[in-house]
Amino acid sequence: MVLTPDVKDGGYVASFPDLPGCITCADTKEKAIANAKDAKRAWIEAALESNVEIHEPEV
Repeated sequence: MVLTPDVKDGGYVASFPDLPGCITCADTKEKAIANAKDAKRAWIEAALESNVEIHEPEV
């Protein structure tokens, strides 16, 4: 997970470089991390339902 401060709107953006399009944001680091866990779960579930190949993480 990559956690980046959102300098324009405030808060934080969380993303997963190995999961294209899996991104979320929140006002605090803690909320962004919690949202990221939910976003990752939802991304993987959607990928499995759609038969999208899920690659092993690079790191």
